[in-house]
Parts: sequence; structure tokens; C-alpha cells
Amino acid sequence: MKSLPWILAAVGLGLAAYVVINTPGPEYATGNDSIEDVARRTSAWGSKNRIAGTGRNLGGKLKEGIGNLAGNPDLANEGVVDQVAGSVKDAAGSVAQAAGETIHEFNR
Repeated sequence: MKSLPWILAAVGLGLAAYVVINTPGPEYATGNDSIEDVARRTSAWGSKNRIAGTGRNLGGKLKEGIGNLAGNPDLANEGVVDQVAGSVKDAAGSVAQAAGETIHEFNR
């Protein structure tokens, strides 16, 4: 019964992420629509990767904590690996978002 609030929080976070990802961005009057489409898709890909990376990072922290509590060093090490992978994915998403914004700014 102690895990019910965590499950509800995870479902709520997932729904919030879904809404944020699928909300259309503002439409700007720019020079070339195909370039603007590339900027929009790059930024959306970056957003999705940032959310996935953050989720994997949090999952890794949870795994590491459970591994430490249970005295299972393999599970704790898996958690650390997941945290690193999540951080890398989050960083790649940040770079993609910045690239999308830069493409948009150059297209004005």
C-alpha cells in the first residue's frame, strides 16, 4: 500500500509529459517553411529525449537506492549505469533543443 502514492505520482508525471510533448508550438512567420519544420522536429525530438533521459535518471536513482537497501551491489551498479545513460540522453536532448532554436532564429 505504500507504493500506491508513487504509482499515482508516476502516472501523473507521465500524463504531464505527454501533454507537454504533444502541445503544438507557436507558429511564426518565417522565411522557409521546410527549414522551420526541421527546427520544430529537432526541438520536439530534443524535448522527448530530455523527458526520457530524466525518467531514466530517476529510475536509476531508484534502482541504486533499492540495491543499497537490499544489499545488492549489482542492482545498485545497474542504477548508476542507468543514471549515466539518462544524463547523456538528457544532454543530447538539450543540444537538440538548442539546435532547433538556433535553426529557427537563423530562418527569421
